[in-house]
Order: sequence, then structure tokens, then C-alpha cells
Amino acid sequence: MAMSASIFIDGEAGTTGLEIRERLEARSDLELILLGDRRRDVAARREALNGADAVILCLPDDAAKEAVAMIENPAVRVIDASTAYRVDPAWTYGFAEMAPGQREKIAGATRVSNPGCYPTGFIGLVRPLVSAGIIPAGWPVTVNAVSGYSGGGKAMIAEFEAGGAGAFRAYGLSLKHKHVPEMTLHTGLERPVLFAPAVAAYRQGMLVEVPLQLGALPGSPSVEVVHGALAEAYADCRFVEVVELEESEAMTGIDPEGLNGTNRMRLHVFGDRAVEQVRLVALLDNLGKGASGAAVQNLNLMLGLDEGVGLN
Repeated sequence: MAMSASIFIDGEAGTTGLEIRERLEARSDLELILLGDRRRDVAARREALNGADAVILCLPDDAAKEAVAMIENPAVRVIDASTAYRVDPAWTYGFAEMAPGQREKIAGATRVSNPGCYPTGFIGLVRPLVSAGIIPAGWPVTVNAVSGYSGGGKAMIAEFEAGGAGAFRAYGLSLKHKHVPEMTLHTGLERPVLFAPAVAAYRQGMLVEVPLQLGALPGSPSVEVVHGALAEAYADCRFVEVVELEESEAMTGIDPEGLNGTNRMRLHVFGDRAVEQVRLVALLDNLGKGASGAAVQNLNLMLGLDEGVGLN
């Protein structure tokens, strides 16, 4: 891809779109296509969608599908931040650290689905353990998570910032959250994940937690074996860190806002060896590694650039 690649963010007025634009507009190697007041003009959007080197879609699922259908230029590369294509085999899943060779798949793809924020934490914790045979593919896995309210879109942001939403809210009580298929597929699990999400009264940042009864798993793997599998999986990763056991053991709490403004994710293993239990916890920014940061990382790979350009 030539220098000064042209980028069109369709849906730049939304939370994720604004974050992506902020990360890209200071870069001299990119040219942003901005429609301004014409962003709802179908003809202007169609021209931008087909004229850009790369398009990032920050739209609801149905609108994202409509935008993809408008792209007739086969040279245009697309990153979709919605849930529309995350389990579509024709699209490459945009979690670069997910598996060996995933960066290369993203770099060579013309259609990339940006991961969800909760799934990024969950897949980051669980996939290496399934791949290593520590968690059987048919094992019932539960994930608990809490996010800042920015992940809920404009209506939720307005509600929380008006002060009428309370301090904490559990949701997804039907157990049919739209992230479940994505979480299940990309970890290699065979049975649907039991997902218990919540939102709290802070803007951004998230914790994703997977509790495991090690004594019930085949072979009763130790805390060290679980930690070692994660450390090996992410040994050469710039943006995913597996915290040393000693550091995690010394902690008495985790601030969900601790990585805000970054594209990084920290994975912790908290264990009780006597009762053979662990709590696996991922810390990330739901608007960073969970959304806009990941999109920029994927864009860099698709443009043939170093994956960390413009990211911290």
C-alpha cells in the first residue's frame, strides 16, 4: 500500500468512530476522507466507500451490511466494528494476538471484523487454554465482566452522565447476549459460553473474569500450568501482557480504568493452590484494545505498516 493511504470512517460521529478518528487524524501517512454535513448523503457515502484505500465501518449491524453492499471496488479494504461479520467465515477475525499467523491473515485480508470488547478479554484468556488442552472444548465456561458505560452507545452514555442510572447494572439477563457466538467460536469451545455482563458508573475501561475449578478439570492443572500456557501464547506480543504470578499475588484489587487510552491488555492469574481454583482476569480499555485501538492495529497490518503505528 502506498504512503498517504486514504481512509474513510463510515459512522465517525459515534463513540468508536470518534476515537478512531482521533487516533488517525494526526498521522502524516494517512489521508482521512471527511464528509462533514454530507455524511448522511447516500451518493457521497457511496463515493467515499468506493474511493478509499481502506474503510472502517462504525455502524449498527444492519447499516454495516448496507455499507458493505455499496462497495463495488474490489481494491477497497474493509474493517467492520459491528457484530455483523464476527462469526462469518468469509471475514477474517481482527484479534491479531489470537493465534499464530493471525497477523498475517489480517494483513492479507480485504474484509476484517473488529472484535468486541468483552470477547477480546475472554478470548485472550481462554483460547490458549483450550488450544493447550487445559480446558476441554466441551467444558462449561462462565465469564463475568464489567465495562464503563461508553460501551453502551449514546443513549446509555446520556443516561449515566445525567446521573440517573445508578452505580452498577447487571444486564444480558436473558443469557442471549450477541457476543456469545463470537466468544464461543473463537475460543474453540463447543458449548455456548455463559456470559454475565454488567455496566458501572464510570466512562471507560473493563474487567473480564473467568473463574475455573482446577480440581474439576482433567488432570487438575496447577496455577503455574495455567499461567505458563498464557505466558507462552503471548510471549512476543506488544499489546498483550501476562502479569507475573508474584505481581498478581501481591495485588488486593484491580482498577478497571487502569489501561484507559491505550491499546494494551493485561492478563492476570489469581490462584488458590490449596482449593485448586483460579480467577483469570483481563484488564483493557473497552474503547482501546476493545474497539478503536484494535481497529487501528488492524488497519496498520492491512496497510503493510508496523502494527503499533499511532498506538500506545
